[in-house]
Amino acid sequence: MKPSEMIDRFIDAMWLEHGLAHNTLESYRRDVRQFEVWLEGAALMGVVRADLECYLAARYAAQMSPRSTARHVSSLRRFYAWALRESLLSMNPVVGLDAPRLPRSLPKHLSEADVERLLAAPSGTDALSQRDKAMLETLYASGLRVSELVSLRLRQIDANAGVVQANGKGGKERLVPLGEVALQALKDYLLGARGELLKTRESDFVFVSGRGHALTRQACWYMIKRRGLQAGLIVLPSPHVLRHAFATHLLNHGADLRVVQLLLGHADISTTQIYTHVARERLKQLHAHHHPRG
Repeated sequence: MKPSEMIDRFIDAMWLEHGLAHNTLESYRRDVRQFEVWLEGAALMGVVRADLECYLAARYAAQMSPRSTARHVSSLRRFYAWALRESLLSMNPVVGLDAPRLPRSLPKHLSEADVERLLAAPSGTDALSQRDKAMLETLYASGLRVSELVSLRLRQIDANAGVVQANGKGGKERLVPLGEVALQALKDYLLGARGELLKTRESDFVFVSGRGHALTRQACWYMIKRRGLQAGLIVLPSPHVLRHAFATHLLNHGADLRVVQLLLGHADISTTQIYTHVARERLKQLHAHHHPRG
């Protein structure tokens, strides 16, 4: 079996067994393919532990980030576990292989004042300003991932109930409430600016470009950076930074961690717990700034 066919079979199995998202599957494909290229013709099924250790050493020598290398190890671990189940090899070479240890870094976050300035940036009455305001308000009110936002369809918004249906990783769905301000910005956009952008075209995507096409993740990222510059923010925001702000500000105002987990669509609460550290750091900064003995 050719390596490309083997990798295709692996990707198909991951999709069938786990229902992984397209981006995750493509990440696995790239990682395994990159390792196969590095082997320079050696068989994927002939790999031993020493080959993998040499590969990690080569990545270290090339100054690849520990996070990227850890992801490669994870991809190869899944690939060889699958190959063992399929009886394509007799021993899993990844067993016992340690991935690089990652430093625990706190996510970048915006203060509530920073977010207010960002949300106020698109203040014009033109169609693009109304669209950008609706996008920013929706992101901050719901904590959606950028992929969830740009893929949002009209049928996923229930204005009467004030909720949006998010299609998360692995096709998992969740309902997220929208606040009154975000809902109003969304209604204003849908009733006016969206039609101006579409002109005579039709689309079931909520957010569209100036040419009437569905927005890309890159276009959304660029828009938020541009509005951040317009707002004069020191830390330029991204869709993910707004998602962090959504979670952190909820916790700062007393939200339960389990509730935030559900709203973010995290499968494991340990992923959500990073935001408790952000909240603690903010409390420390406030104490240091305002307490006479700080």
